[in-house]
Amino acid sequence: MNMEFVRKLTIPAEVKEMYPITAAMADCFEQRDIQLKKILSGRDDRLLLLIGPCSADRLDAVLDYMERLRTVQEKVADKIFIVPRCYTNKPRTTGKGYKGMLHQPDPEHKPDMFKGLIAIREMHMRIVAETGFTCADEMLYTENYKYLDDILAYVAVGARSVENQQHRLTSSGIEVPVGMKNPTSGDFSVMMNAITAAQGRHTFIYRGWEAHSMGNPYAHAILRGYVNKHGTSHPNYHYEDILLVSKLYAQQPELQNPAIIIDTNHSNSGKNPLEQIRISKEILLNRQLNADVGRIVKGLMIESYIEDGNQPVGGGCYGKSITDACLGWEKSERLIYDLADML
Repeated sequence: MNMEFVRKLTIPAEVKEMYPITAAMADCFEQRDIQLKKILSGRDDRLLLLIGPCSADRLDAVLDYMERLRTVQEKVADKIFIVPRCYTNKPRTTGKGYKGMLHQPDPEHKPDMFKGLIAIREMHMRIVAETGFTCADEMLYTENYKYLDDILAYVAVGARSVENQQHRLTSSGIEVPVGMKNPTSGDFSVMMNAITAAQGRHTFIYRGWEAHSMGNPYAHAILRGYVNKHGTSHPNYHYEDILLVSKLYAQQPELQNPAIIIDTNHSNSGKNPLEQIRISKEILLNRQLNADVGRIVKGLMIESYIEDGNQPVGGGCYGKSITDACLGWEKSERLIYDLADML
């Protein structure tokens, strides 16, 4: 084979033995899981807000951000339930660029997957212990979910992974909510097929085992915009888009807990993070205009960090994204309070 096998990585059970969660962390995970599922099933009418950096690139800045977010959560807890983004796996369209802390615990040094596995587990554990948050992460590699399955609150399947069979079947065996993004082409049927697969029961190979999944009733849709054949971004967060997805759900009554999350960045914003402010407010207005939209749109996803914009790896600006551009902290904090006032 035209590749070098560097070393066999430590299995998840061994990593968990090395870095075990405490009883308090386990209780936090369980209580937040209950609340999140109540929101997605419609038993709790609070807005779900998935917010945080495009990529969790350095521990100190991420913890700083989470502490700030914790203070805001306490003030809006009656209206908004926050699940922070702590994305440690980053898909790269061409395979180039920073692939996240899993690959490079230090973005300026060469990849080290073993150190990365330890770093991402430690980061998630510290966030829970120090802020009481359990977080969301993207499932770039299906095999890696087991390293975090006792502490991760929410899993997102990205636009380039949503058509992959292994991602769909693995999602069917995950106990926490999984959001399926529409593909980059914008085809809603791909997203709906992924939700159907994730909610079903399957037998498949997982980490070298014959696995039987029970189905995930909390698999749901994430609308993130799309690009056309010319590479031009087009949004799909508008009123008509939401009604269309709602209709697609209605055509499949076997699907449980119909829900839509709107990703306000990516192709919905044309990757202009400042547009997330307007888009978020427009979505909440649409929820007020139509009861069906209000019921099915359960939350928003916002890319936010300490500083506005982004920078290259090694740029040196603390709390500024080294992947997609993000909304800075001051604007993010103001937006959360504005959203709470609209609810």
